[in-house]
Amino acid sequence: MEIQLLSNFIILLLFSSIIFLLTKACNKSKSHKKYVNFPPSPPRLPVIGHLHHLVGGLPHHALARLTKKYGPFLHLQLGEVSTVVISSREVAKEVLKVQDPACADRPESMGSKIMWYDYKDIIFSPYNEYWRQMRKICILELLSAKNVKSFGSIRQDEVSRLIKSIKSSSGETINLTEKIFALTSSITCRATFGKVLRDRDRLIAMLKKAISMAGGFGFADLFPSFKLLHVLSWNVHKLLRMRGKLDAILDAIVEEHKQKQSGEFGGEDIVEVLLRMKKNEELEFPITNDNIKAVIFVTDHFLRRIQYML
Repeated sequence: MEIQLLSNFIILLLFSSIIFLLTKACNKSKSHKKYVNFPPSPPRLPVIGHLHHLVGGLPHHALARLTKKYGPFLHLQLGEVSTVVISSREVAKEVLKVQDPACADRPESMGSKIMWYDYKDIIFSPYNEYWRQMRKICILELLSAKNVKSFGSIRQDEVSRLIKSIKSSSGETINLTEKIFALTSSITCRATFGKVLRDRDRLIAMLKKAISMAGGFGFADLFPSFKLLHVLSWNVHKLLRMRGKLDAILDAIVEEHKQKQSGEFGGEDIVEVLLRMKKNEELEFPITNDNIKAVIFVTDHFLRRIQYML
């Protein structure tokens, strides 16, 4: 009897959801009729819009096919999210350089919202006064001349260790991929945390997985007004669990740094800089532990990308 009631409830819930989405789609289609300057678009379906064009194969391959047919400036309706696809160098320059202030906002997603503590980082924060404050801190404090110089000393020290390690392995097979990855990881940890962490490999693996999880879009992102999807989304629960694991490590790092005085080579590491800024009462937006953890998260990822390029 209970199973029958549960089955009926699920069917009713699904039916109500479909009716709700259809109603929303009809209302949105009526409101969108006044906009006549959209770029070309392929045929669309009710509710899902152009999502069916991205099914099968890699999304960027599907987008490449669509731009060949409809031109380099394409409009797609992905659920409730209006999206513009640009594949022309000239148009990209217009958007990213000439019209940069008008197009500077970041797309919102549940992954970014959860992993970066409600957009308290620098990279994914909305283009607003908080972002301007964090950018100023990044330029004047995190990447100050003194800190950048100390990072150079860290790089030299780690490269010397790598050379010694390779010399000691003379006549043996060396996996350079692993060696270079260990090098960049050590440099990043020392620049961010002031030392090579005991559980460095575990933390980096978790950060890498978390960034991969946060980078995608789910149905909850494509239908933001349908709050039930946010509750039922299994991806949201996985993201929350991952952030909980990272919280335990990052909280311990922050607490440990509160007892420290200075980083390696006489300079401050990134965590120490953020803790110092936390004491600044003149900031328009006070720095909290969540701000620090969010900035650590993206800074670690960003610094590793820089090391790969170097």
